[in-house]
Amino acid sequence: MRDPALAPPAVPPLTGGLADSLFETAARTPALPMLARRRAPSSARWDEVTAVEFRDQVVAVAKGLIASGISPGDRVAILARTRYEWTVFSYALWTVGAEVVPVYPTSSRDQVEWILRDAGCVGVLVEDEQSVMTVGSVCASLPALRHVWQLDAGALDTLAERGAFLPFATVDSMRRIVLPDSTAVVAYTSGTSGRALGCALSHRGLAGPCDTLLAGWGHTVAPPGEQGAVLAFLPFSHVYGLMIQSLCVRGGLLMAHEPAMTGEALSSALCSFRPTYLYAVPSVLEKIYKNFLRAAQQAGRGALFERAAGTARDFAAALERRRLGRGPGPGLDLRLQHALYERTVYRRLRDALGGRVGRATSGGSPLSRELSLFYEGIGVYVHDGYGLTETSGGLTMQPWGREKSGTVGQVLPGMEIRVADDGEILVRGPSLFQGYIGDEAATRGVMRGGWLATGDLGHLDDENYLAITGRKKDIIITSGGKSVAPAALEQRLRMHPLIHQAVVVGDNRPCVGALITLDPEYLAHWRAALALPGDAPAREAREENALGEEIARAVAAANSAVSRSESIRVFRVLPDPFDVAGGLLTPSMKLRRDEIVRTYSLEIDAMYEARSHRRPERPPSREPAGWEDSDNVFLR
Repeated sequence: MRDPALAPPAVPPLTGGLADSLFETAARTPALPMLARRRAPSSARWDEVTAVEFRDQVVAVAKGLIASGISPGDRVAILARTRYEWTVFSYALWTVGAEVVPVYPTSSRDQVEWILRDAGCVGVLVEDEQSVMTVGSVCASLPALRHVWQLDAGALDTLAERGAFLPFATVDSMRRIVLPDSTAVVAYTSGTSGRALGCALSHRGLAGPCDTLLAGWGHTVAPPGEQGAVLAFLPFSHVYGLMIQSLCVRGGLLMAHEPAMTGEALSSALCSFRPTYLYAVPSVLEKIYKNFLRAAQQAGRGALFERAAGTARDFAAALERRRLGRGPGPGLDLRLQHALYERTVYRRLRDALGGRVGRATSGGSPLSRELSLFYEGIGVYVHDGYGLTETSGGLTMQPWGREKSGTVGQVLPGMEIRVADDGEILVRGPSLFQGYIGDEAATRGVMRGGWLATGDLGHLDDENYLAITGRKKDIIITSGGKSVAPAALEQRLRMHPLIHQAVVVGDNRPCVGALITLDPEYLAHWRAALALPGDAPAREAREENALGEEIARAVAAANSAVSRSESIRVFRVLPDPFDVAGGLLTPSMKLRRDEIVRTYSLEIDAMYEARSHRRPERPPSREPAGWEDSDNVFLR
């Protein structure tokens, strides 16, 4: 059971809506900086927006919404990247009791049409002219849609002008009638299979996990006496991004926005804004690690970085054993090595994150233990948490002072978790969604006597730490009857700097295989460092052979963590990465496995066909020859 001494204090129950916390902060500490805006898209200067200024902008937009006929319970979509106006507009909607319907800006025309029609949206806020054209092309099938506002055309200013005649009291009276159990957000699931479903999330459901996290972990966001600062760059279209926004506003943290998800844009924003706390997903943390490694290799310090990374992991593992009561902590030699690398390596790595980040949170999918230990070892502990759209976000967190890498922590107070006999994680509590809108059958399909069947697989250890092992529907069953969870293998493959994405396949096949895409930036660096002699054709052939050998080593390293029957026997490197535009990733960057298998069915068939024609030499055995006992053979 959870140690009561480690549990965060109880939080007062919510009495109104999400917008109330903004109005309360503005009344209590009007000069508190709450938002930061770039002076220009590429500027390194950020202007702070105080609580009272933020509230006044929200009120001005809320007046415009009222004047436009937006009423409590109306659904309004936001089709835009993570930017300042997203926050202002969403809080204006919540102020008047309307419901926010987030839409990924990368969504296709069909996806936009489906969400706007399924939710019955009366309005949509878009970012640019391209989005206006997308919405315009489907308007004929959206009889409820009355308003299309464009941010880049000054939509918020136009709304403010339209409602300028209304008194503040009109807005305030509408805010005060919003109830905690009113729907605040209709968040559409990623749709890894089938149509996306709209999850109705209440004000109470969204606020609860945020308030619990602030009560128990708010002191970790910044050093004592400093205001926490958070850079929001994850999509607000995802419940994790919405959590970040609510945490910042409810906790009085300074929040800045970075709409571009490119490495260059994120690096620039981190260095100029200098957050104290980092929120990310594993793919971002993996990319940052690979960028560290590539930069060190380009500077001729690759070996130094790898030694420093190993020391960081060893140091963090020793710290973990001590805080869990399983060891004395780092020994003298390890402390000396760590202190040396702190001066020469770790401090520079933290500077690349802005120089003030001391802790971070990872969500969306499990973070590998190796990566978690690396970040803790360089001085940035990463809390790996777990949650779903249907749970309004956060469900678990690492207990303060008892963190355990490789797990997603323990369940938050007020929520319950149990693991079914088949390994599926079941949850219940006040943060559960209100149901899938317009689809009672789908809602009943995931509810089991008050428990939500998450579709995720995992296990609880003897201290009630939860470890996620994969998705139930992703389990691969080979033709020999072996069940394989692909997530762990894919995670280990992605740790190799050359590998960008990996999809493990093998359903009804004789053995496990993998489709692999390469990181283009690191591949260019790797090729430049290889510098093979000879004419172009010969050099290219040797380069391809070297690349095959390098990927084969990565596969072998991943296989070292699983049994022989679960190991990857064949693989193929694909020429192009999986992306959202091609329909192979969800907007939240998760793999669409079924679609990937369909798209690359010919390559998968060829991979196994080539493998079946190989007859590797092996020592005599009394066992009959077969796929499960043959030597590893890799195909590129």
